[in-house]
Amino acid sequence: MASYILAIDQGTTSSRAILFDDAFHIISSAQQEFTQHFPASGMVEHDVEEIWHSVVATCRKAIADAGIKATQIAGIGITNQRETTVIWEKSSGKPIHHAIVWQDRRTSSFCNELKASGYEETVRDKTGLLLDPYFSATKINWLLNHVDGARKKANNGELLFGTIDTYLLWRLTDGASHKTDATNASRTLLFNTEKNEWDDELLKIFNIPRAILPTVEDCAAEFGNTVTDLFGASIPVLGIAGDQHAAVLGQACFSPGMIKSTYGTGCFVMLNTGEQRAVSNNRLLSTIAYRIDGKTTYALEGSIFIAGAAVQWLRDGLKIIDDASQTGGLAAEADRSQDVIMVPAFAGLGAPYWEPDVRGAIFGLTRNTGPRELSRAALEAVCYQTRDLVDAMKKDWQGQKEESVLRVDGGMVASDWTMQYLADTLATSIDRPSILETTALGAAWLAGMKSGVWPDMEGFSKSWKLQNRFEPRLDEAKRACRYKAWRAAVESTIAQSKASSNDN
Repeated sequence: MASYILAIDQGTTSSRAILFDDAFHIISSAQQEFTQHFPASGMVEHDVEEIWHSVVATCRKAIADAGIKATQIAGIGITNQRETTVIWEKSSGKPIHHAIVWQDRRTSSFCNELKASGYEETVRDKTGLLLDPYFSATKINWLLNHVDGARKKANNGELLFGTIDTYLLWRLTDGASHKTDATNASRTLLFNTEKNEWDDELLKIFNIPRAILPTVEDCAAEFGNTVTDLFGASIPVLGIAGDQHAAVLGQACFSPGMIKSTYGTGCFVMLNTGEQRAVSNNRLLSTIAYRIDGKTTYALEGSIFIAGAAVQWLRDGLKIIDDASQTGGLAAEADRSQDVIMVPAFAGLGAPYWEPDVRGAIFGLTRNTGPRELSRAALEAVCYQTRDLVDAMKKDWQGQKEESVLRVDGGMVASDWTMQYLADTLATSIDRPSILETTALGAAWLAGMKSGVWPDMEGFSKSWKLQNRFEPRLDEAKRACRYKAWRAAVESTIAQSKASSNDN
């Protein structure tokens, strides 16, 4: 009897495949990094063929390492980096261009044109999002306008669009299934999240033909079946959710008021607001948390573009550390008398600032500043940015309680130092679960629940286990002083960037 679930976790810097048994235990996993392309300042691209091969390779390795056959896998759940945009030829499956990554800022001027034309309120009312290069619609527009012949082919029905989940599904099913789920659709700027459908007015604003769009399903649905020659048997794809939404599911944040924060390349905080879509007055996003059995649950979200990517910069850019795991230990040894503050706006500032053209800065450098102090500054910046988001959420949603616990996941949460500083910065308890791979777990739960191998929402909630709770220890005066310094650094960074822009 098929009792295993395969989760495909296609992230910004790597692809992973994780195999779970029917008791939620990880049986095997495989991971493969892929190339980041930076064709110009503010531009980030991926080779989707490289991504596809990394997904197939990791799935095959996870299955082989587990010593099972594909016939024993009841279903596949896919979770993916959101907003990253791919357009490919319907006939051949060949992408017309590299994927444009969610971090990419090349469409800033187009967003500004749309704002000047008065479209932001319409976009916000329909999607819950802001006009920003972060989302897919302006990336689609750019590809159709800048790749030779693309717009004509799109109008003739020869091209298809998808976020990464859609492209992977299309390849897994050998072109039989061109679908996405409601969470990924909700991040495109083209999906009316109250009506749960593609919106003709938005398509007209962004000049995008409806014919290239995928069909939108619930997060748990019969998306299609993999072709046999990929893994040795045809496996149904039964779950899809964007990475942050999958983390909400994996953390079992099913009740209004529950909040999770995921720390990967970026940081994403999501607050479950239930059946009603909350309206933010603090430039947060109102998004679909998940849609199951036709019922939509909404969330407030704050997106930080650079979290773990700042640590990667210390490793790959400055080359002052050899491994990301070193930063917690270095931070603990840092000279506390040096008030070094890093504002890691390498790809602009996300919520609640939404300043796409701002670039990063470091304050308080001395001749004694070294890897320890820079490591601490990078980790502290993630904590301060999280507080920016949580504070805004408390203002936006009256159901949010002061004593709410934050459930955390992602690679950075393995650092005890970082989690303790996060608790100190937020003055709230931080819960780290026993399974840190909550994004993959959420995707697996969708497929496991749909296949009948795993329990429903209530049963899955009971399975969530705490690994460690971090309680705040910093006194209020120091907490307030440090956060005030952070806000001053952010304001200075924004002002300097705008001054430089005006000079140019």
